[in-house]
Amino acid sequence: MVALSNVRFGKRNEDVRAVQKALIKRGRKIPDGATGLFGEQTKAAYRAEQLAQGFKGTDADGIPGCASLTTLGRLTGFKVDCRHASDGGRGGMALAQVTFRDPGDESGEAAMRRYARTACELTGMEPKFGVPALTTIAKRESIHNHPRFRVNTKDVNAHGRIAPDGHPLNCSRGATQCIPSTFATHHQAGTATTPYNVVACMCATVNYVRHRYHVNQSGSNFAARVQQADPSRPPHGY
Repeated sequence: MVALSNVRFGKRNEDVRAVQKALIKRGRKIPDGATGLFGEQTKAAYRAEQLAQGFKGTDADGIPGCASLTTLGRLTGFKVDCRHASDGGRGGMALAQVTFRDPGDESGEAAMRRYARTACELTGMEPKFGVPALTTIAKRESIHNHPRFRVNTKDVNAHGRIAPDGHPLNCSRGATQCIPSTFATHHQAGTATTPYNVVACMCATVNYVRHRYHVNQSGSNFAARVQQADPSRPPHGY
């Protein structure tokens, strides 16, 4: 049994090795062989398999989904467990569990890039797509987590009871500006419970855009799907 949640870019395990062997059996090229590490060679081979299965455009991104991996397994002799994979580790929590302490995370573009890389690692998004997209959102939403712009008290979301940080509950908060209910719904398991934590806020943003805008697992269509993440287009709320 191959667990889809184990077959992700950057991971090294026996499930990846099993998929690599299956890809090679199907004639897909992995020059280094079945090493058990999901790197660029495996991604290219898996993309070739997706194309052969009829996937097109950004759906053929080289990152296994339940449908394509199940088909590969059927063709080469293994079964797939798709449970707990579609959310990429997203835990979710009750709104009442959200906290409002600002840990004083760093601001500035360089810091945002570091935080974004960690968020990509936690959510299984490829940094080459996720880091620039998240950094662009942070620039536009909070001027790279500047202390003056970590909470928005002026937009349409700024209402509700006063939260422990002294601002209306529904205000958007954090580097990428999540409202608390969205942060709770798309919270990444194992991250901080406050949207003021940059990594936690960015992880929730990744999970949200995957759900709301159908950004794919790798993030290759992040900027195309979310205008606020695309520096070549004008800012646009997301």
